[in-house]
Amino acid sequence: MSRMRRARLAEKIAKVILGLMAVTVLGIALAVFVYITAKGYRAINWEFLTARPQSLGREGGIGPAIAGTLWLVSLTALFTLPIGVLAGVYLSEYAPRNLLTRSIRLAITNMAGVPSIVYGLFGLAVFVMLAGFGVSVLSGALTLTCMTLPVVITATEEALRQVPQDLRHASLALGSTKWRTIRKVVLPASMPGIVTGSILGLARATGETAPILFTAAVFMSPRVPSSPLDRAMALPYHIYAQVTSVPGWSEDLVWGTALVLVAGISIVSVAAAVWRSIQRRKIRW
Repeated sequence: MSRMRRARLAEKIAKVILGLMAVTVLGIALAVFVYITAKGYRAINWEFLTARPQSLGREGGIGPAIAGTLWLVSLTALFTLPIGVLAGVYLSEYAPRNLLTRSIRLAITNMAGVPSIVYGLFGLAVFVMLAGFGVSVLSGALTLTCMTLPVVITATEEALRQVPQDLRHASLALGSTKWRTIRKVVLPASMPGIVTGSILGLARATGETAPILFTAAVFMSPRVPSSPLDRAMALPYHIYAQVTSVPGWSEDLVWGTALVLVAGISIVSVAAAVWRSIQRRKIRW
């Protein structure tokens, strides 16, 4: 067999293997979603989505948990996105190539690998006790911000690097300042990648239990938070508390809660993917 034929055969084998891996990943994701749907769809109705929990969560609904989750995610996004995007812009466009910059990037990489329970302990020590915010939505959101920032910063950097240097040079050659070039040329071209990375980071934060375990979540609350300094129920913590702490917990209600959480994250992720696809079609380099 000639070298060319061996190369083509190796390419075909690689394509088949890679295709099988992609199908396997898709199959696992679909299997998980279908299983959760099959176990939890019986609990889904308007009362379940809006009512307060009763009998330690064995009856009633998850309205306060949905509201608390929205509070946490909204505040996390409010803190994370400006800091993460601006930090990514600085590291990609302004930061010099020196030891300090390499140290910062190494620190960001290490932060991304820290277990979520460690972030929970950090939030307890810094935001709950030292800063005096107590167990509150604010403490939980700040803790989730620390956990999500590495994802957003890295995604922003990578998206900015995908923009061709020729676009920057052309803008600068026309007399534009560097900041105006970034704001008017680079950021719009890289926005699909930045949005995708941000959505992935916030989706991870939405489903986390450990960071809010010590900082924000409460086992049971008859009302929704009215300020960032209130405690809050949250969907992932509600699932955890039901399974580990409530004797005779309702399987239908727990799986229904899991379905609401997964479906919410999936809807936002799909919407972001569709928007990214539309925006990328508009970009012509």
